Amino acid sequence: MRAMGQVLLLFLAMAAAQESMLNVCMDAKHQKTKPGKEDKLHEQCAPWKNNACCTLNTSQAAHQDASYLYNFNWNHCGAMSEKCKKHFIQDTCLYECSPNLGPWISKVDQSWRKERILEVPLCQEDCENWWEDCQDDMTCKENWHRGWNWTEGINRCPVGAMCQKMKRVFPKPQDLCEKIWSNSYKYTTLSRGSGLCIQMWFDPANGNPNDAVAKHYASSGETLAFHSALTLLLSSALLGLL
Repeated sequence: MRAMGQVLLLFLAMAAAQESMLNVCMDAKHQKTKPGKEDKLHEQCAPWKNNACCTLNTSQAAHQDASYLYNFNWNHCGAMSEKCKKHFIQDTCLYECSPNLGPWISKVDQSWRKERILEVPLCQEDCENWWEDCQDDMTCKENWHRGWNWTEGINRCPVGAMCQKMKRVFPKPQDLCEKIWSNSYKYTTLSRGSGLCIQMWFDPANGNPNDAVAKHYASSGETLAFHSALTLLLSSALLGLL
């Protein structure tokens, strides 16, 4: 009977770990505590309005060159082209608005957030189109998370850093998608519509395809978030039996 109870405990813990990764918002600077419907979201963030972790104000700020969100300046090496900026706005909308990133949420101890995403599997087309449209735009850094000069209140290139075309800083699409935000994303050869990779943008008329992707990874136990959540829940459950 004791063995059966332990097996039941394991199944319950696994189910709880899976559920905890679905339809959630990160504990970060601008996300809501819980996802929900928004009457309106701005332009490229609009696909998430039926179930979003962002507000209208956040979605509007995501489209500004140096918004109040993080005071981050896309134009640190001259004006970024509109075709390139489109992808960075989509990236920001996904990060701020998506309720489907739970399987890749990781705990951090940073002043501006308590959680981040790590190795979200991006669809191949999304990553390669991002690189293709930005390859001739300019930047002075490979990692955009850290190392900037913030003395003027927005990010400036570090002293001595040279502005170069992105295709020199990021020779391959994989380099751009994985390195620019400290491995927040993972390059894959999986296609949009496969149900196995996260799309940075989607047509809301067909629903949110990332719902199914998050459910797949939460149930498969292929992510660090799953193992961390399961370990915590099992430890709590076992302590409760002692």
